[in-house]
Amino acid sequence: MDLGAGRRGVDMGASALRIAGLQLKLEKLGYRVKDRGNIKIEIMERQRVQNPKLKYLNEILKTSKILAAKVENILEEGEFPLCIGGDHSMALGTIAGIAAHCKNHRKKLGVIWVDAHADMNTEDTTPSGNIHGMPLAASLGLGNEKLVNLYGISPKIKPGNCALIGIRSVDDAEKINIKKLKLPVFTMSDIDKSGIFRIMVKVLKYFREKVDHIHVSFDVDSIDPLVAPGVGTPVSGGLSYREAHLIMESIAECSCMSSLEVTEVNPILDHENKTAYFMVELIASSMGQRIL
Repeated sequence: MDLGAGRRGVDMGASALRIAGLQLKLEKLGYRVKDRGNIKIEIMERQRVQNPKLKYLNEILKTSKILAAKVENILEEGEFPLCIGGDHSMALGTIAGIAAHCKNHRKKLGVIWVDAHADMNTEDTTPSGNIHGMPLAASLGLGNEKLVNLYGISPKIKPGNCALIGIRSVDDAEKINIKKLKLPVFTMSDIDKSGIFRIMVKVLKYFREKVDHIHVSFDVDSIDPLVAPGVGTPVSGGLSYREAHLIMESIAECSCMSSLEVTEVNPILDHENKTAYFMVELIASSMGQRIL
């Protein structure tokens, strides 16, 4: 998926992660891995932008419904969905499928959103019209009706059952939306002051007590571009190499993650697939890989 982004190339992110040895890495950790392949998506060149405030809306909705159904089915089979992208608009489908599963089983959904951006824009606030800046807002019930009601569930997440980590680039209108919903946000300033370990202890303690299904949505631009340069919207001052690993190691130690997605790897802007190799190691950390 690259329809939600402003720069091309992120549609090759899934291939970059496969080339970086994702499946072999997970198999070495003892997991049985089934690669279900890519979802077919119509490229930009074969489409028209009908609404500049919601670019490629129809194809994103179509693809998101397919992804939602796949994710829901995987969870119903008792398996763990690992979704690799692709721009962050894919979270619309991922979270929709998880929310449907949770609704069917009367589970409470919690989302840990690791990102440089809040992705809390709507069609009324977006400065770009790029839908990858809207998935969290839509999942919380804000924005365009078609995005909000995707897969027949709205809202898909309760504001108190979210945790935004690594945030450092927020539009003014997004700040209003965040304060309106009283979203739990841990900015890079908070990480500087408190340390990522204390923040993760706090977040995971709350989630273990309040929710039944923890979904982690990890945008690679949460990491400092000096460590992970292959992203379309780099923002300086991000998570360090060790901070990123500590987030994922803490999640693994909790043994409470039920689904994971990794977004925004852009190999065109990368150096010798450096970012994809790093993300494979991060995914492995979330799945139990340790130094000793």
